[in-house]
Amino acid sequence: MMPWGELAALATAVCWSFTAILFSYGGRRVGSDVINRSRLLFALVFLLITHRLLEGVFFPRDVEPFRWGWLALSSLLGLVIGDAFLFRAYVLIGPRLSMLMMSTVPILSALFGRVLFGESVTPLELLGILMAVGGIAWVVTEGQGHALPNDRRIYRRGLLFGFLGALGQVTNLVTARFALGDGFSTISATLIRIVVALVVLWGLAAARGQVRHTLHQWRDRRALGAIAAGSTVGPFLGIWLSLIAVQNARLGIASTLMALPPVLLIPLEYAIYRRRVSRRALAGTLAAMAGVVVLLWQ
Repeated sequence: MMPWGELAALATAVCWSFTAILFSYGGRRVGSDVINRSRLLFALVFLLITHRLLEGVFFPRDVEPFRWGWLALSSLLGLVIGDAFLFRAYVLIGPRLSMLMMSTVPILSALFGRVLFGESVTPLELLGILMAVGGIAWVVTEGQGHALPNDRRIYRRGLLFGFLGALGQVTNLVTARFALGDGFSTISATLIRIVVALVVLWGLAAARGQVRHTLHQWRDRRALGAIAAGSTVGPFLGIWLSLIAVQNARLGIASTLMALPPVLLIPLEYAIYRRRVSRRALAGTLAAMAGVVVLLWQ
């Protein structure tokens, strides 16, 4: 039997790796806030068209209130609150330590899966998870030794925000799992989550008078192209595939595979930017990939 959930999780990681490159380029041209809001609008268009093709209607009908509640909570925890904590951690302790805290997501997901859904992992699967998480941590902490904040309070607050960002991603997966019971359509769930996040973020933008500025930045055609492409592989395909993974695979396994972008970005950045790959990065990548092989082919 093909492990469709695990393959969807791995495809999610690939999508998010391309998203990081595209949104980094676009963000340097128009700013991260513009990217964050714009990606949801583009994803909404793609999702509405896809939903019409697959489900026969542009928007899901007769969705039970409990699914709306779980999906709205999932959207807020993952796309709004969790990302806000993560972005704050980036500022306080930098991206590498922040990503190290995010590498705890697979472990936390496995624990939540055990407690809430009675999921278990075999000793070999646990080895695969530890190999993948260890490889990721080894990659993201490269060159970190001299970059710690001088103020210990800032350091601790940054670690806390990084952990809360990770916890937001875990609870986002858990609440999505509750909504996806009984084979509920993952494309419908993705569309609902995007609509909730879009209303919140664009509502905040309107309250702050930032809507016109955001739309004005679309005049940058190169940035607009990067936003459109990044929205395709990120909040459209990436989130859709992540929900397929959550619906069909155990949380600990799915989240481990979805946590791979830091190592997948290494060959992508070499291919695109000819960025040098260190021995440490190569070792971490090989360890993480070995963990993936254990999880997929045991």
